[in-house]
Amino acid sequence: MDELLQRSAGLPEITLAAGDTVVREGDAGDGLWILVSGTLMVSKAGVAINSVSRPGAAIGEISLLLDSPYSATVVASAPSIVRFAADGRAFLMSDPAITRVIAAGLAERLNLVTTYLVDLKHQYGDSPGLAMVSEVLGHLAHRQGPPARPGSAREPNPDY
Repeated sequence: MDELLQRSAGLPEITLAAGDTVVREGDAGDGLWILVSGTLMVSKAGVAINSVSRPGAAIGEISLLLDSPYSATVVASAPSIVRFAADGRAFLMSDPAITRVIAAGLAERLNLVTTYLVDLKHQYGDSPGLAMVSEVLGHLAHRQGPPARPGSAREPNPDY
């Protein structure tokens, strides 16, 4: 991530106050934000899923790469500074090293998610409500097909 900070040094910086929204889930956008300092809270469907405080973390890269609306809402949870590329696609294409760093960050996050799912499987096996972990892992490992859609195909109100 230090490399992304170095390669984004020419981008304008924006100072955020706690509570300022960076991106809103479902909105269209072409921008890419790079965290310089501070802490950002990521939520999806109103559920907090992550806190980002590592300088060099990218925001908006998934939407740029998938050409889709933002998949989460990101709000500053503390005073923060971000660098902003208004044309995120152009910024990604400006240097193959930038795209490589973004890809490595995404691969790291995918590795964390799959490792977590495997850990759940080892700890809880096929306990009610977690039986789908094997299916999720299978889909992640062998993903070939139409682009993923937001949401869940699971029963919204299971009997357990």
